[in-house]
Amino acid sequence: MSNQDLIRQTACTVVDKLRSGEVTPLDLLDVLETRIKEVDGKVNALPTLCFDRARRNARALMGKPVAERGLLAGMPMPIKDLTDVEGVLNTQGSPIFKDNVSKKSDILVEQLERNGAVVYAKSNTPEFGAGANTFNEVFGATLNPWNTSRSAAGSSGGAAAALASGMAWLAHGSDMGGSLRNPASFCGIVGLRPSIGRVAHSPAVAIDRNLGQQGPMARNVEDVALLLDAMSGEHPADPLSLPSPPVSFLSAVRAGSKPKRVAYSPDLGITPVDPEVRAVTRKAAERFAEDGVIVEEAHPDLREAHECFHVLRALDFAMSKAELLRTKRELLKPEVIWNIEEGLKLTVDQIARAEAQRVAMTARTVEFFRTYDLLLAPATIVPPFPIEHRYVAECDGKTFENYVLWLGIVYAITLVCCPALSLPCGFTANGLPVGLQMIAAPRGDAQLLAGAKVLEDILGVRGTTPIDPRVKK
Repeated sequence: MSNQDLIRQTACTVVDKLRSGEVTPLDLLDVLETRIKEVDGKVNALPTLCFDRARRNARALMGKPVAERGLLAGMPMPIKDLTDVEGVLNTQGSPIFKDNVSKKSDILVEQLERNGAVVYAKSNTPEFGAGANTFNEVFGATLNPWNTSRSAAGSSGGAAAALASGMAWLAHGSDMGGSLRNPASFCGIVGLRPSIGRVAHSPAVAIDRNLGQQGPMARNVEDVALLLDAMSGEHPADPLSLPSPPVSFLSAVRAGSKPKRVAYSPDLGITPVDPEVRAVTRKAAERFAEDGVIVEEAHPDLREAHECFHVLRALDFAMSKAELLRTKRELLKPEVIWNIEEGLKLTVDQIARAEAQRVAMTARTVEFFRTYDLLLAPATIVPPFPIEHRYVAECDGKTFENYVLWLGIVYAITLVCCPALSLPCGFTANGLPVGLQMIAAPRGDAQLLAGAKVLEDILGVRGTTPIDPRVKK
């Protein structure tokens, strides 16, 4: 088997090969190092490499019996450059931290390494994950492998581009306002924002800070389920973390359970959507009917989402970045400054109102899922946009007043505490990927993944990645 053939295998297949001894973790690292040299110069997805560390860990893992090598058995994977990996550069996409080397790994990374992951790279991200377009002043922009003149979205854009271009079989991402789902949609891969607490991480700033969640990214649903199994589990350092379920997510996916009734909404009642994206996602959702699933147009009442998210996001930035504004303002990008300043202006009344809105929207959404097993909607409101655009300023004739509003279709789901993923569901006339956002009730991760696998099989788009980057203007 050639390097290229191995790159095209699914993660589940590669893990089976690791367990059987057909390949070793060192073999996979060699394959990845070659692939990165071939293609990363065209997309800039993995700016920080740590192959020496990876090979040390791989050799240590290979010293154990196969049965003791964890769920991933030595599978290499990159970690997003917002998360600490001991001994590795962690810039957070900011000039402030361009020389920052992590002294200790996040408990998420420790969990993955206990489960047999071998970390070989950090994936590119915008500064502090702000803005759904992956560029920063430390490493530059990450380009979309489907058309290198287009954005890979963000903030997990480096992870998505690495998966799409064959520089990873699995990848870690995180999601507050769609930071897993947006790049998954733009790059034609699968990205899952799990339920709150599903993946333990090292708390920072506040124990109950839960707008952002860590999650798995891969090229198909089964591989995402495998990685979620490896990421999941409670940890005493994260008091909100959940225990692993009694049935693995991969087993749940393979059981073949399908939803009975799903809802599709082209806009969740809160946002404009590009007509082509609307048409592609609607057609994909309606194909559920081919397997006997009832498909109806409906959505929960999310009318407060924009006001609510603006306040709670700003509060999060003020809590976590106010000191940087005071001491390093000249090194922060304008969008980050704006977020922090918006947070510092908030009153207790505004925060209380936003929290009450979130409670009300979540209650209505939970009630909605008493009727529907899944909710489907576009994962992004536009196809991949030109890389030189910092954000989407206009859609279908509507102009947005700030750089966050175009993300309403994903951040509304963040607010109501639901697991959600982006599933590749088709292409525009120009050959750019479109993602369908699939959503389940809180803690319905297994049901969501199982339904996504059913639709993935119907649509037949699994296997469209990896691709060689397509350099276009």
